[in-house]
Amino acid sequence: MIPLTRLDGSLFYLNPDLIEVIEVTPDTVLKLTTQHRYVVRESADEIIERTIELRRRVFQVRPEVRSLV
Repeated sequence: MIPLTRLDGSLFYLNPDLIEVIEVTPDTVLKLTTQHRYVVRESADEIIERTIELRRRVFQVRPEVRSLV
């Protein structure tokens, strides 16, 4: 989930897998695969960066732990 801010300043968290389209009109409008729409304060670039960072954390490869025995 990524944190986003509605125009009224309220914080919410969104599953970025649901984002189908990001429009800049000049507000940033997220259109989801569920047909819902959200207008947010963050720019399209910020949303993309947050999504990339989330994926890095989720899919981070951890080194194999070996026994010292």
